[in-house]
Amino acid sequence: MKDRADWQIELSQCITDMASLIEFLDLPADWVKKNTLAQSVFQLKVPRPYLNRINKQDPNDPLLLQILPLSQELIDTKGYTQDPLAEKQYNPIPGVLHKYTSRILVTTAGACSINCRYCFRRHFPYENNAVNTDHWDHIKKYLHQHPHVNEVILSGGDPLLLKDSQILNIYQSISQVPSIKRIRIHTRLPIAIPQRITDKLVAAVTSCDVKPIIVIHCNHPQEIDNDVAQALNLLYQAGICVLNQTVLLKGINDHSQTLVGLSEKLFECNVMPYYLHALDKVQNTSHFDIPISQAQSIHGQLKAILPGFLVPKLVKEDPHQSNKTWV
Repeated sequence: MKDRADWQIELSQCITDMASLIEFLDLPADWVKKNTLAQSVFQLKVPRPYLNRINKQDPNDPLLLQILPLSQELIDTKGYTQDPLAEKQYNPIPGVLHKYTSRILVTTAGACSINCRYCFRRHFPYENNAVNTDHWDHIKKYLHQHPHVNEVILSGGDPLLLKDSQILNIYQSISQVPSIKRIRIHTRLPIAIPQRITDKLVAAVTSCDVKPIIVIHCNHPQEIDNDVAQALNLLYQAGICVLNQTVLLKGINDHSQTLVGLSEKLFECNVMPYYLHALDKVQNTSHFDIPISQAQSIHGQLKAILPGFLVPKLVKEDPHQSNKTWV
């Protein structure tokens, strides 16, 4: 893809109100009144490249259900919390989460290009974890003090909302720490706005000797169109390791054939299936959850159908464990 500002234009034109969403997708007008309160609790946000993959007049479209505010979000459910992974306890300095021994996560951005309704950080205090230029000196100092850390994960929010120059500066700064072998980006932008993957971005990510890894977040094969495939292949051609994380979501991808199709389509785009996550129990998202026994059954079907390298690991994240739990 050519270097261009198309992605920023798309970002500025995201749909952020129910009335516009309902009108664009030709859905029942009374949905606006029914679900306005849910939108006020957690803002609706969806870019048009993603919106264009949603089938109009289909209230059960699997992409629509991931971004549509629903009244179910107003229900508080026992066992679900605002901080399901206890991240506040692993936040040693602003912007840094250090839960796992050999890696830290940096919340480089406090926003996303798309607001997924099941987001486990929908209640995260980004205002207390903003990372600016001055913070990187503190982060580098922290890394020098913890030489067993060999990987930095850029997350958020979505780190690819940063400018290419900012990403380049981050890579060059982190790469000066001798212990760091890998820099990993967790992002939804190649799926939500594939125009974000440009030659300049690729140059920034591959500018240093540290191994670049990009972990995308894709839940359904319908999310991958030609533009997404082109973006993913550009990353692959640059020698970037690209992995995918999927969240199991009730009524969206809780069928083995859907997930088989997703793995096959990802591999066509040179992306390896990585994790299949049980839903993190964040408050106001229980309507997306399925029983662990059902998740295990679905995963068993994947293993029976797919070659092993296309079967993502079924995991859940417990708040006080030093690693993800294989289910």
